[in-house]
Amino acid sequence: MAEARALVEQGVREITLLGQNVNAWHGAEGGLAALVGELAGIEGLERIRYTTSHPSDMDEVLIAAHCQEPKLMPFLHLPVQSGSDRVLKAMNRKHKAEDYLRLVGRLRAARPDLALSSDFIVGFPGETDDDFAATLALVEEVRFAAAYSFAYSSRPGTPAAERPGVDPEVAHERLLRLQAVIARQQREAQEAMVGRVVPVLFEKPGRMPGQMSGKSEHLMAVSVTGPDSLRGRIVPVRVTAALTNSLAGELA
Repeated sequence: MAEARALVEQGVREITLLGQNVNAWHGAEGGLAALVGELAGIEGLERIRYTTSHPSDMDEVLIAAHCQEPKLMPFLHLPVQSGSDRVLKAMNRKHKAEDYLRLVGRLRAARPDLALSSDFIVGFPGETDDDFAATLALVEEVRFAAAYSFAYSSRPGTPAAERPGVDPEVAHERLLRLQAVIARQQREAQEAMVGRVVPVLFEKPGRMPGQMSGKSEHLMAVSVTGPDSLRGRIVPVRVTAALTNSLAGELA
């Protein structure tokens, strides 16, 4: 809290609580949700995020915070890794695909405009075509605004390193298919923002002269023509176009 107050006094408007499994933190009664509530009481702090979260540690109090605390941004990185229960068990994950889908449903019931990102590993030792199909099915059902996806690579000392691997060409082909689906969903999410007015926290000059760039509540990059005095301010922007990895807009 002292660090957060010091940052806000320096002009910081957004803080991200960072941890390898940040929602497992229980350093205060009420856990991470209580900390979010305490941070929200700091005058001048406008946005709060946390990453990376784990599905098994997303409790009802934290889910409710997404409904009750307007400073908690409607974007959540919630790694699932695979849509196959068999692969998840082999990965030593403690959740099943259906657990993840139910959790997403509860989160979106609390915050209907919540955007989700995730992590995926394809080609995990023993992954079959059916396992991969289950991952694609989960992606289509959830609809992610973004995701990080990788082909499995062996890590010495882990149980998976002792198992027969998936053919590298097969794993690469699966990765390309998954990334194509995710890219389509990301593009559709960005296109859905065109015509809307969104609050943007401006951070730095854009790529073009006279341009400023910032982030929307959903962590989308947004660029407008505007002065450097926008830096550090949250300003409404009307989105005019969806670009490859960002949005273009005009000051509203």
